Amino acid sequence: MSEVHGAVAPGFESVREEFAGVAAHEARDGGAQLAVYHRGRLVADLWGGDGVDGDSLLALYSSAKGATALVTALLVQDGALDLDREVASWWPAFAAEGKGGVTLRQLLAHRSGAIGTADGFTPDELADDRRVAARVAAHRPYWEPDTGHGYHALTFGALVGEVVLRATGRTVQEHYAERIRAPYGLDYHLGLPEELESRFRPALPMLPTPAQQALQAANPVARDGLLAVAFGLHADPPFDAVAYGNSRAVHAAAPLSGGGVGSARGLARMYAAVAGELDGRPPLLKPDVLAEVSRVHSSGTDLVTGERNAFGLGFVPLATRHPELGPAAVGHSGAPGSQSFADPARSLAYSYTRRRFAFAGGPGAPENDRLIRAVTAAADRAAADRADA
Repeated sequence: MSEVHGAVAPGFESVREEFAGVAAHEARDGGAQLAVYHRGRLVADLWGGDGVDGDSLLALYSSAKGATALVTALLVQDGALDLDREVASWWPAFAAEGKGGVTLRQLLAHRSGAIGTADGFTPDELADDRRVAARVAAHRPYWEPDTGHGYHALTFGALVGEVVLRATGRTVQEHYAERIRAPYGLDYHLGLPEELESRFRPALPMLPTPAQQALQAANPVARDGLLAVAFGLHADPPFDAVAYGNSRAVHAAAPLSGGGVGSARGLARMYAAVAGELDGRPPLLKPDVLAEVSRVHSSGTDLVTGERNAFGLGFVPLATRHPELGPAAVGHSGAPGSQSFADPARSLAYSYTRRRFAFAGGPGAPENDRLIRAVTAAADRAAADRADA
């Protein structure tokens, strides 16, 4: 990016400098956004790159899992969902092929083994969570449930969404719009109205370096492996993440594993409502519920990705990846390399978004490491200055 636009609050100038430095190099010609809330106030609102501004809407992929986790946590808080009740008690068909004992807690913690089907999903199916849910319910799990964990990349949202619909009679998207998006005026959408489509800026494919291309060629994904199944790479045609993120059908239906569309401002504001008071309202989640959903439920080697990681209940416990964050920090990344979270210990919320896919997707693009360090350091200085005042 040649130029950074936007503003930061006094004391957060170092965040602007870091964004200018890392985004210019890492996001390359795709553009990126960064938004940060501290103590309920927007303290960084930055953007730059080709055709991207602060109002641009981007495909934010698995960030939708974080919004789904938040809706689910609110329903647990209400008493409408019981974490230790079997999924099949709401949805009898899910009991097929040995999945009858899977609880909602295990499903949220990526422990069900229900990561896909033998022949994958068509693009039309992937835009329709109910079709995905029905096919996965009838299919065998890929490991004995609750004996390990693996990232349910394309099925998590469909499965959790089906439970919510059957338990409450309403979709996750409806709960989200009514209880979170509308009250807080969020520019993050689970179901993008067609009139907002003109603000959307398409996702762009990665531009790997020659060294990265060589590494990729030397380590092809096995078509019969769990990684291929979970990410639809064994399907015919294989899952095309860029086409999926740019699809109007996906934007409209908002499949909950990856169909949300929005801006860094929108996701940062959503997590600000978790991190502390916002607009005079108390945090969305009560302390006991926040403690439960942020607690590590799965850790160690992921059976799908082969990497060491951790999951809470739908959320990722971000302190396991960024130790400078507080123990209750929760959020989720998105495929192009975006990362968003709430750190309640600091009353801090963060969202970094980008258009062009990073070579290594997964837990956010590498520049998040530097940006998060800059943001937490600035927030800690602001808190110290406040204490000394």
